[in-house]
Amino acid sequence: MKKLIYVFSGLILWSCQPGESEPTSALIYPQTKKVDTVDVYFETEVPDPYRWLEDDLSAETSDWVKRQNEVTFAYLDQIAFRDKLKSRLEELFDYERVSAPTQKGDYEYYYQNDGLQNQSVLYRKDANGTEEVFIDPNKFSEDGTISLASSSFTDDGSLFAYLISIGGSDWRKAIVMDTEIKEIVEDTLQNIKFSGVSWSGSEGFYYSSYDKPKEGSELSAKTQIHKLYYHKLGTDQSRDELIFGGEANPYRYVGGYVTEDNRYLVITAAVSTSGNKLFIKDLVNNGAIIPVDEDIETDEYVLHSEGDRILIQTNYNAPNQRVVETSISNPVTSTWKDVIPETDNVLSASTGGGYLFANYLVDAKTEISQYTTRGELVREVALPSIGTVYGFEGEQDKDFIYYTFTSFTYPPSIYKYDIPSGKSDLYKQPEVDFNPADYETKQVFYESKDGTRIPMFIVHKKGISLDGKNPTELYAYGGFNISLRPSFSTSRIVWLENNGIYAQPNLRGGGEYGEKWHKAGTKMQKQNVFDDFIAAGEWLIENNYTASDYLAIRGGSNGGLLVGATMTQRPNLAKVAFPAVGVMDMLRYHKFTAGAGWASDYGTSEDSKEMFEYLKKYSPIHALKPDVVYPATMVTTADHDDRVVPAHSFKFAATLQEYHAGNNPVLIQIETDAGHGAGTPISKTIAQVADRYSFAWYNMGIIPEIAQEDL
Repeated sequence: MKKLIYVFSGLILWSCQPGESEPTSALIYPQTKKVDTVDVYFETEVPDPYRWLEDDLSAETSDWVKRQNEVTFAYLDQIAFRDKLKSRLEELFDYERVSAPTQKGDYEYYYQNDGLQNQSVLYRKDANGTEEVFIDPNKFSEDGTISLASSSFTDDGSLFAYLISIGGSDWRKAIVMDTEIKEIVEDTLQNIKFSGVSWSGSEGFYYSSYDKPKEGSELSAKTQIHKLYYHKLGTDQSRDELIFGGEANPYRYVGGYVTEDNRYLVITAAVSTSGNKLFIKDLVNNGAIIPVDEDIETDEYVLHSEGDRILIQTNYNAPNQRVVETSISNPVTSTWKDVIPETDNVLSASTGGGYLFANYLVDAKTEISQYTTRGELVREVALPSIGTVYGFEGEQDKDFIYYTFTSFTYPPSIYKYDIPSGKSDLYKQPEVDFNPADYETKQVFYESKDGTRIPMFIVHKKGISLDGKNPTELYAYGGFNISLRPSFSTSRIVWLENNGIYAQPNLRGGGEYGEKWHKAGTKMQKQNVFDDFIAAGEWLIENNYTASDYLAIRGGSNGGLLVGATMTQRPNLAKVAFPAVGVMDMLRYHKFTAGAGWASDYGTSEDSKEMFEYLKKYSPIHALKPDVVYPATMVTTADHDDRVVPAHSFKFAATLQEYHAGNNPVLIQIETDAGHGAGTPISKTIAQVADRYSFAWYNMGIIPEIAQEDL
């Protein structure tokens, strides 16, 4: 019997006559051995049969990865329109991207990508307008998997220190270059992690490091005691001076940076991703390191300094943040005075041209106010449209700064802002092969399970029919005080132009409404995050944007946990699930790399019996149940991910394949020579997106518009 084909709003959906196979049929997955590992938590035994997959450098695990990838790519290769999607993505990505310039010494520096280069190239231009390549990261490796992670110039622009990441690893190496002759003068500092480089004059710089992991555990070893060092140029790294941290001051995260006037070294110390202690050292007078705020539950950083006067952004007694002033002579919290008081909206402040710029988050959208450094309002800055702004920071002696504006259908565009007049002029705008006028964005508010009002952005083609048959991607994060704002994604265009809907809710656990919103999605309240996400999917279905058969849920890292928890709690909510580099074993996450630092959001299985039971209940690996029909799932991770170790995804995929009933494919795609996502080459990004959207459409029974001409 023939398949019946239906056309809805430019989409083609297939249906099957009785007795015919669904588009996805049962797969034969690689055999995954089981071991008799059992952990005991508060007298409760918890089996961990796939514990051996935590050894991600073993030959046995490598073989498992190879066999899983063979099944996954054999499945993806059968999707006829996958190559069409990849070709269209290459067209979309093939546009010039240029960063805002920065002046250092006699040159203006900026990054540029001609479109399909794996890594952006750092160029420079002299006063005569002569342009040259300063450093090309594409020459670091043939496949683009070695990237330029971060960099820093001396004030006079004579020296350039840059960090490189190999295969996306969080472990970095530092190299110093003489900018005039473009030659390396120091090669190479090792074992730098969760750190940038901050110069102190031109003689040396500060950086943070952990002790080198033991051989064989480079990707999974627990990173526990951070150390802030000073490196003097011309000396061996072994002679670098320990400034703060180490065994005497054991903190998991220690950072140090020098203020723009080169007067102060600012030190932050934390044991988790939320909250830090703040210290300061007067470099000019060679003062001692003195405490500013030793409350590790609050967040602070030094924003600006003017002689003895210091400006600090803080959420101390201000969940939505404020800017305060103090003095180096007595900087403790009791002396703080408001410069920009707390408001109902979350504040993120920056400086430039001798002014303060207050970036407010208003229902996840940006508003900017310009203040003097004494807190006097100069103006509300007029922005191009409703969306997200990055930038508004620069050196104090400039009368202009650059900022970037973007939204869901507005490619990142650079504006030059005249500080005295408040006028913005377009500096650079990319030319992407799509028409923004064809799309619309709306923000809706829906109720979560407990009645909390949650905002959600929805993006789609204008005039789309709300018939419940639109393929819809529901993406969220919900953790670590991170705010999801309107932003442009080249990858997303191919979904939207093929009549897809994109939905992005702002869940509790994020930072969209300040620290109270964040705390409402942590520890024993983490279920709020999953409830918010599930309610978003239900709202889209109830309002006929889509149906369960056409809904895909996606998230990465903490968002991967979100997807894993959602698909185990509500396996029939969505047709397709994409948990990426997710935290899937909530009982053991804190035993690997930086995992222990996430305890402020999650709690740990060792805290208490109550915490253990709460974590076990939603932990994706432990929440999977036998003989349940789960969504068509493609777990994604990378073999060099040393932040959320791949064992999370390995064990989740193995358990899912063991328990899953029905014909929906449950696959894992493991990227090789890649990490948590940073520095991913454009070529890999394009391939990954083509795989993801192909998998989604295929399992929804949809042939996208781009492929219909082949029918």
